[in-house]
Amino acid sequence: MKQIITRFLVALLLLTAVETDAQTSTFILMRHAEKDTTAQGSTMMQADPPLSADGVKRAARIPDVLKAFQPDAIYSTNFTRTKSTVTPLASKSGKEIQIYDHRNLRGFAEELLKMQGKTVVVAGHSNSTPMLVNLLLKENKYPNLDESVYDTYWIVTVTDGKAEAKIMKY
Repeated sequence: MKQIITRFLVALLLLTAVETDAQTSTFILMRHAEKDTTAQGSTMMQADPPLSADGVKRAARIPDVLKAFQPDAIYSTNFTRTKSTVTPLASKSGKEIQIYDHRNLRGFAEELLKMQGKTVVVAGHSNSTPMLVNLLLKENKYPNLDESVYDTYWIVTVTDGKAEAKIMKY
């Protein structure tokens, strides 16, 4: 009987000593760079303006700003300004920009949370980016960005289902 108890205790110790490999997912969420608000022309141009000269410069800096990260995927809404914002990063990292639907942020957040152990960069808008951060955190923490704010991004890390966010500036 003593031997059975000893074996049981040894087995129990071995089971509790086994470490689970917690995988951390990293999501870098940013608003598009400055858009060109002086564009004249069609309604389509006004609804989907390109980046301004300052926006192009900001987008060009993103690979350096995020040099500590190796993105596994890069996502953007299907707008010129968001795609242009992450194009320099996509070129440098050899990744294709994947399009997500900003009208279905809940579904996109669920998709992102399934990407365990990955680093994903997401370009969005002044309202959709903070909302997506909130969905990943599962709490309503961040309000929409002011229309004049282009230098803010979030790094959301998720480990064992627990999400944390840091606000960054560049």
